[in-house]
Amino acid sequence: MSPSPPEDLLATWQADEATLRSRQQADSGLASRTMLAGKTGLQQMQAMLDGLAPRPPISETLDFMLISVTDGEAVFQGRPQFKHYNPLGSVHGGWFATLLDSALGCSVHTTLPAGRAYTTLEFKVNLVRALTDKVPLVRAIGRVVHRGRQVTTAEAELVGHDGKLYAHASTTCLLFDLPASA
Repeated sequence: MSPSPPEDLLATWQADEATLRSRQQADSGLASRTMLAGKTGLQQMQAMLDGLAPRPPISETLDFMLISVTDGEAVFQGRPQFKHYNPLGSVHGGWFATLLDSALGCSVHTTLPAGRAYTTLEFKVNLVRALTDKVPLVRAIGRVVHRGRQVTTAEAELVGHDGKLYAHASTTCLLFDLPASA
């Protein structure tokens, strides 16, 4: 089976986003510890997709959203816009990095049992192609490479609906037990 033409893939991505926006909470915010207590990382991420937990404020600021999660994988979709431009006339590298960091971290988060958390130890980004608002949507696809007891690594790619690679990244995360509630 041949791959879908870019126009068809763009239409699919737009439809995915519309469906998810209709389910998710209108306002961004932070989920309470009570709301997340007893849930695995994957269950916590799924709650956001299902509209049971708010989406993070950064997603509103930078125009991106969580699209899907599975065990060891997280996909975010973003709209590169003029307001994301740097002085050189293209999307700022920090925008690339934020989408990729979100996909990387959340892919790690999906692997966590209840009561565990992570923090980033290292994060590396490679920008391989300039991005402008002429590209309507991109996806950051993060996948866990290694699951350890204390350290997990992941890799991500930022791709356009036309199949072009715009950036790739990697991370190393430290895993730890959440402290008991105060």
